[in-house]
Amino acid sequence: MRLTMPSGTPEGIPLTVMPFREDAVIGTMSLATLVRLVPSPRQEEDPRAAKAASGHDRRHAELRATVQRTLKSQKGKNIPDYAEYIAAGILGKHGSAWSTPPITLWHADEIAAMSDELVPDSGLRTLTVAPDAMVIAIDGETQTTAWHDIYQDPESFGLTYTELSRRVRIPFELYLGISAADARQIFYDRNVKGIDVAKNLAMSMDQRDLATRLAYIVGEKLEVESNGQRMPFGKLVNAGKRQLTRTDKEVVTLSALRTLIVTTVFGSKGVQYSAANVHEGDLPPNTDADEAETVVVRLVSRLIGGRFPDFARRSAITAPAVMAGLGVLLHRATPWCDPGDAMSYETVEHLLANVRWEREPSYWDGVCATVGATGRLNFSGGVKDSAGRVAGALLDPNSELGRKIRGMRMQS
Repeated sequence: MRLTMPSGTPEGIPLTVMPFREDAVIGTMSLATLVRLVPSPRQEEDPRAAKAASGHDRRHAELRATVQRTLKSQKGKNIPDYAEYIAAGILGKHGSAWSTPPITLWHADEIAAMSDELVPDSGLRTLTVAPDAMVIAIDGETQTTAWHDIYQDPESFGLTYTELSRRVRIPFELYLGISAADARQIFYDRNVKGIDVAKNLAMSMDQRDLATRLAYIVGEKLEVESNGQRMPFGKLVNAGKRQLTRTDKEVVTLSALRTLIVTTVFGSKGVQYSAANVHEGDLPPNTDADEAETVVVRLVSRLIGGRFPDFARRSAITAPAVMAGLGVLLHRATPWCDPGDAMSYETVEHLLANVRWEREPSYWDGVCATVGATGRLNFSGGVKDSAGRVAGALLDPNSELGRKIRGMRMQS
């Protein structure tokens, strides 16, 4: 007698999914399911673990290597911070202001089974992944490794397995049965086709950053008159661009306003924070977050409010390097400034009184701008390169650059 093999429901890991094209589905899964489906990249790259790995696990590692970078690259350095970020989000420390992108997975084999629609016309189906299936993260592997680290030792992140099972659902997209070449192309497209966000622009979006919060507070509290209407200054601040165009209705970028904030707080040292987070612990030793907010919002608002016509014209005063130099000057009016450099706000006003803010080469060429082939003045130079020259010119009216930006004849 010959026994027949079972023909019932295929064994494997069931996933509730919705197709979004013929060879790809989307859905969510538990963390326990993720770590079962996708081996830890860290483990796969461990030479000691590789020696004891099964044949299946070695084949998985070899296939992964054809479509992924190793953790020895920069992404490996980001994993601990990513894991801490995720854990803090689960614990509610970020409120609703946190997110992780869906993980992009590649199912290299034929699927074990796909059910009919669970609800007619909904598209929802149950996909069964065989226990020995080759499933690889072709985008989102840093996140995948961070999840593995959390699952391996949740207590070190202040979590428990119970919390992970109750609170965590991980969004994913899964590509089914495509070739390794297609998987590599998806990896390339995801990592190269996108345009990286400039770091200083990204900083201007970070609401956990103290300088960004202060920039938004200035925008909310300062009222200006534009085109005959009173409005919050924030309505004239562009938060989505690094540089404004002629058609933009705003007068300054948020990243430039943030640069003014950090140099007001730190003086010339603030330039290093133009593309770095500012935490309360970074503040100068003679102040705290409450005082910094009160003083900086008052000084910056007074400066912008008093010179708003120059901002409205989008004159040189709105250039990031000029904003940085202005902040270095304002820093001297803060109570935490070094006593040897301190000055009153009235002195600040006196130093700014005769500055020519017109975007003209005779005033700003060689200070923080250059003249292009068309004769047009270009202010696109870096803050770190030009902020010191601007600050020096503002602080010393008798210097060569100080006389230049004030339209005074150079001394022979």
